[in-house]
Amino acid sequence: MGMFEGALTALVTPFRGDAVDEKALRELVEHQIASGIDGLVPAGTTGESVNLSHAELEKVLRITVEQARGRVPVVAGTGTASTRHTVELTKLAREAKVDGVLVVAPYYNRPSQEGLYQHFKAVAELGLPVVLYNIPVRTGVDVSLDTTERLAALPSIVAIKESTGNVVRSADILQRFGSRFTVLSGDDGITLPILALGGHGVISVASNVAPKEVAQLVKLYRSGDTNGARILAEKLRPLFEVLFIEPNPGPAKAALAQLGRLAPEIRLPMVLPTEANQARIRAVIGELAPS
Repeated sequence: MGMFEGALTALVTPFRGDAVDEKALRELVEHQIASGIDGLVPAGTTGESVNLSHAELEKVLRITVEQARGRVPVVAGTGTASTRHTVELTKLAREAKVDGVLVVAPYYNRPSQEGLYQHFKAVAELGLPVVLYNIPVRTGVDVSLDTTERLAALPSIVAIKESTGNVVRSADILQRFGSRFTVLSGDDGITLPILALGGHGVISVASNVAPKEVAQLVKLYRSGDTNGARILAEKLRPLFEVLFIEPNPGPAKAALAQLGRLAPEIRLPMVLPTEANQARIRAVIGELAPS
């Protein structure tokens, strides 16, 4: 159906010495692709986008695109609180030759529904495929169903990362205009219900840690093995839960550090989990033994 389907990873940004760790990032990208992931989403919430400079954002996107080498699509997070700034970052992403952009609803400003429509429309007019990102718990504003339907009529707006945590919202989107719009779960824990409603995949945090398993979950369901997908989802549920015991991406970075895939670094105001929670993460990782 659409160009961004299946299991896409909301990629973390590895740091070492408070700088983007190019070696670790390239290795992460390679591991994700080798594990069967269908797409990469750098510089989103999980990638600490708000803590990256323009130069660092450009570096992360360039490295990800170079390392992916066209094997999977790269969808860059470019959304900010400002329409002008979002347009600037989207142009930067276009120069980095990404395949599309993930644009979060503008946070803090809490615009009206018309303001939201005009914001996304301004980005869509740049011509890159746009994935809307609706996550009211972080932005303070909900992109309504009516506004989402208006936006879905714009040719460049091709999908939505639905992170309201409300399965009914995804059902409503799919029922009203899902035939011309890709619907992706933004919450690992409800990926299976959204697939069951007719959704097309997930932009996943957990796939940073267990890419093969998350990719397989989506593939099983979409191939018709619903029972196999259910069993795997139940196996992954402890991971889905432990990765959100503290604000994302702290737990995901702690898990990846425990697996030796990056240095245990995160930028303030985000912090790594407490020692007690790191022990819980370690226990889940040990039990799951992700590939």
